[in-house]
Amino acid sequence: MTHMLTHLWDTLTGYERVTLLETERMLVLTRGRFTALLGPGEHRIKRHHTVREGHSLDRLRFASAYDRALFRSRLDLAEAHLTEVRTGPDEVAVVLREGVPVEVLKPEARAVFWTDAGPFTVERFDLTESLTVPPALMRRLTLAGLTRMATEFAVPDGHVGMLFLDGVLEGRMAPGVHAFWTVPRHVALRVVDLRMRTHDVTGHEVLTKDRVTLRVNLSATYRVVDAERAVTAVKDFDEALHRALSLAFRRKVGALTLDRLLAEKGEAEDLPEVRVAMAEIGIELREVALKDVILPGEMREILNRVVAAEKEAEANVIRRREETNATRSLLNTAKVMAENPVMLRLKELEALETIAGKVERLTVHNGTAGLMDDIVRLRD
Repeated sequence: MTHMLTHLWDTLTGYERVTLLETERMLVLTRGRFTALLGPGEHRIKRHHTVREGHSLDRLRFASAYDRALFRSRLDLAEAHLTEVRTGPDEVAVVLREGVPVEVLKPEARAVFWTDAGPFTVERFDLTESLTVPPALMRRLTLAGLTRMATEFAVPDGHVGMLFLDGVLEGRMAPGVHAFWTVPRHVALRVVDLRMRTHDVTGHEVLTKDRVTLRVNLSATYRVVDAERAVTAVKDFDEALHRALSLAFRRKVGALTLDRLLAEKGEAEDLPEVRVAMAEIGIELREVALKDVILPGEMREILNRVVAAEKEAEANVIRRREETNATRSLLNTAKVMAENPVMLRLKELEALETIAGKVERLTVHNGTAGLMDDIVRLRD
């Protein structure tokens, strides 16, 4: 009965009752002016000439078209319920709720949060002093998914990181993980490998002194000794090394015949002009070698025939040498037997013995007596 009377009274007087939960807030304007920012509970609000704007504390930020007007005309009302955060022109602010990052504000930014949704704390970073993001904070921002204004770089062992700010080299970073604020400046890190490396120049076409076109593969061993010069003197030091090797070897091969080039394959090349040019951009060139020589199909067949002919000639020379040695040996044996009849008779008996061992029956036409006489004379 009381509820019905209350409702009837509110209707007659032009009011209505609104109930808000603990996580709800309501901004009320009457005849165009701010009258209240209501919290949880039951509230009696005029029905006519009233604008009501409901909010939820689940959305930590106060998002309203009346935001700036509220702070301008009813600062007391705003400060009682809202927390305003502003950043300077060279400042980044990290807003935390109960120690957990909830938002990162860029320079010259503003954000308003519901005070009752907190408590909120703010960590500010002066970008004029340093762009470095503390490692612990970077991990927390990564877990919260708030890395839009920060970037992280990893520099492996054996490498160095060259830090560029707005395209200007600022310094080098040691191996490890580094994080930087990316507003309002552009941050880039170029990682340079300081270890000994191998650079290959493959499929490089050259023309020899005797007008033979072929393709060669080169291999060069080098390392970066001055990272600052390597990244600032040229756009890409690997490309510069590749081009210098190609041009230098083209000139060198142009002064050699094919036979000379094949003979020098695999040997270390001395290219002093390339070493000097690379030293000027911070590169130490160690060893350059010709790995492969790839001949055209027709030239390869011709070369194979030449090699086969050379090997055949060598084989003929060896064969003739062996035949000469055998003939000389036979001649020496013949001289010995001509000067020593006994040796000749022994060779005859050896031959007879060999023949007798290979046949079943042996007929001696000289007769047994003649054979025995020969043996007796031989013995004497």
